[in-house]
Parts: sequence; C-alpha cells; structure tokens
Amino acid sequence: MTDFRALWDEALPYDAFLAASALKHRGLWEGLHRLARIPEWALAAVPAGAGRRLLVLAEDWCGDASNTVPVLARLAELAPGLELRILKRDEHPDLMSRYLTNGSRSIPVVIALDREFRELGHWGPRPAELQSWVLQERARGAPKEEIYPAVRKWYAQDHGHTALKEVLAAAKLSV
Repeated sequence: MTDFRALWDEALPYDAFLAASALKHRGLWEGLHRLARIPEWALAAVPAGAGRRLLVLAEDWCGDASNTVPVLARLAELAPGLELRILKRDEHPDLMSRYLTNGSRSIPVVIALDREFRELGHWGPRPAELQSWVLQERARGAPKEEIYPAVRKWYAQDHGHTALKEVLAAAKLSV
C-alpha cells in the first residue's frame, strides 16, 4: 500500500520545486505560471472545505508538465480547498511504476488525494484529446520534430482549461 501521507510530506511546494529546477527550464515554468488565468468555473468547483491535495510526479524538463503544472499550481494558490505538491519522477521510480501510460513513464501524473490522503483518481500525462492526437500521429510515424510544435500550439490555445477540467474530475470535484 502506498503511503501517500509520507510522499506528501516529502513532496515540494511549487515554489520550492521551481527553486530546485534547472535554470534553463525555470523561465518557462515561471512565465506560464505568471500568465495562468483561472476561470471562475474552476474556482467554483473547489469549495473552501474540499480538503483536496494534488500530488504531482514531474520533472522540470518535461514540456507537458511545464504547460500544465503551473496552471494547476495557480489554481491551488487561489482555491482554499486545494493544495499542490510535486515529486520528481526520477527520484520515485516505484510510485511512477504505478502510473505508467501504455508502459511508458510519461509525466506529469497528478494524483488526487482527499484530506485523509486516500487516492480519489489520477490524471496525466496530458489532456485526453491531445493525448489521442499525439498517439495517432506517432502511430502514423510522424517525427517528434513535427509533433511537438503542434502540441505547444495546442497548449497555448487551450490555456490549461482542459487539464483543469480533467484534473478536477479526477479529484471528484464537479465542474
């Protein structure tokens, strides 16, 4: 049985994760966090007493993490019923092994916990619509150099809203 309380205690708050990140990656995370605008519907989905925790597996170099985790961190800052902490994937291989995506150690993975540190659900590594498109493109043999610019464009147009909806659903919070 996974001891989510111990993992939570070990996990880093968003600012500490950023401070420990490589300088070459930090600017993107900081910029997306600064630009993140949380829609009213997302804030309304998290009542003050919700007691939800988002335990995130990520690494600073991950493009999907840099496009989603800063938005989730902004939500956690604004919603009093929600907290977020981050564990580095590569330092937690056993936990990562529980949340593989088609056998791959894809990140980010967001594990939604209740106030007693019980898992409510999980999300990742990217919004379902985008993940479906990426898998289709890979199946047809598209090179990463072709896929990733389109992925970045999708994230820029979405503003994190799809990830917010899907993570709130994983946390059993109605949108």
